[in-house]
Amino acid sequence: MLFGRGKKSKDEQAETAAAVDETGTAEESPEAGTPGDFRLGKGPLDIDEIEDRDGYVDLGALLIAPAEGLQLRLEVEEATQRVVAVTMDLAGSSLQLQAFAAPRSEGLWDEIREQITQSVVSQGGETEEISGAFGTELVAKLPAQASDGSQGFRAARFMGVDGPRWFLRGVLGGEAALDRDAAAGLEELFRRVVVVRGDNPMPPRELLQLRLPKDATAAGQPGVPHGAPGLQQPERGPEITQIG
Repeated sequence: MLFGRGKKSKDEQAETAAAVDETGTAEESPEAGTPGDFRLGKGPLDIDEIEDRDGYVDLGALLIAPAEGLQLRLEVEEATQRVVAVTMDLAGSSLQLQAFAAPRSEGLWDEIREQITQSVVSQGGETEEISGAFGTELVAKLPAQASDGSQGFRAARFMGVDGPRWFLRGVLGGEAALDRDAAAGLEELFRRVVVVRGDNPMPPRELLQLRLPKDATAAGQPGVPHGAPGLQQPERGPEITQIG
């Protein structure tokens, strides 16, 4: 597994950034769904559901299971210089991950799907709710110009999972956004993600803190699974989302 620098093309930004600007700013809704047991046995996991952190890449709020051919990119918000997302690149497709604090008894995914839909439609795009491995998912298509000048679209598939006091959002891009077979590898990695919520009080929708692993410049150091290659410091990336 390689750990790369946080750069994206403008087209890649379009499929993940354009539809998510509002998800960190809305007020908590009393009508949001209530987390149930759907996640249990399916993943992603809570830190209390694993025995230890050995074998994971430790990014603070997220623990990532290594996989052959997987590359990770940390995305840094320009305005604050903080790490706001991690993107997993595998076999030509991508999966962007962000974890947020959530209420103890209410989920966020139902409300966030509505906000993403409103944002996409306001930009001339369209969305469709589908049933996926992690429950209700959202496929968004955003207008984009093809290389030959014709009008096309960029697709992104949003997955959301409500956990114990956290919410994890995954955004599939590339071929995996529309092709289930192409998404299988990234779906399995999403299933194995471990969320570390922490015990500190946090308002709903507050972004859980991500960071580069400690001593990440050399393989075999704490936070880096044995046999993993050296990790690089992230560079400034696109402003993926505004966290209110």
